[in-house]
Amino acid sequence: MLKTVVIIPALNEEKAIGKVLLHIPNNLVSKVVVVDNNSSDATAKVARSFGVTVVHESQIGYGAACLRGIEYIMSNIPGTEIVVFLDADYSDFPGQMSRLIKPIENKGYDMVLGSRFLGSIYKGAMPWHQVLGNRFAVALINWLYGVRYTDLGPFRAIKFDKLLQLRMQQKTYGWTAEMQVKAARGKYRCMEVPVNYRARIGSSKISGTMKGTLCAGYAIISTIIRGRLANGRHSLQYNNC
Repeated sequence: MLKTVVIIPALNEEKAIGKVLLHIPNNLVSKVVVVDNNSSDATAKVARSFGVTVVHESQIGYGAACLRGIEYIMSNIPGTEIVVFLDADYSDFPGQMSRLIKPIENKGYDMVLGSRFLGSIYKGAMPWHQVLGNRFAVALINWLYGVRYTDLGPFRAIKFDKLLQLRMQQKTYGWTAEMQVKAARGKYRCMEVPVNYRARIGSSKISGTMKGTLCAGYAIISTIIRGRLANGRHSLQYNNC
């Protein structure tokens, strides 16, 4: 079994983080790293009560929190072979993690994406404008890069050495798009597996507000287009919304 570490970015998720941690299959995971993204509630305290590692990232942003988790792994968890990214709001199903890990372990895939559109999206889990934006962004990536993604979902697994080669930079909402664009440019061996998706606990930082929706859309689309204009270079510069 390959050494697997889970990174969970978390911003004000005290009501959900415990449920997420409770349902992570411990037999598949060596370490869980919760990145407290400058929460004003008891997210970090609740996470620590489950015995997981909690690190802090003061710059608010999904990508910034993910990058902090990667830095922690590089410095403190030698031998990491797979990294799984999982949201802290309990919208994903942690128990489905084996679907993401097994194709890497058994078939040598570089990255496995959990597709909500191949699985089941529960009623009320994803508002219509989020569905529309997601489908547009995925169609744009597929058209520009010659791939066949169906989703930009956050629940994903990737070989750690391959993740480092991507030189991820996006610090806000464009993180997932950047990873998929760079993986496509790098000719990574990728696949999607069906995962289920339920309504999150609490309100969304992205689709729950007009500003969040607009910022997410701008970050994702600009990331996709800049990736195409980079002509294979990984050292892209991104504007944060």
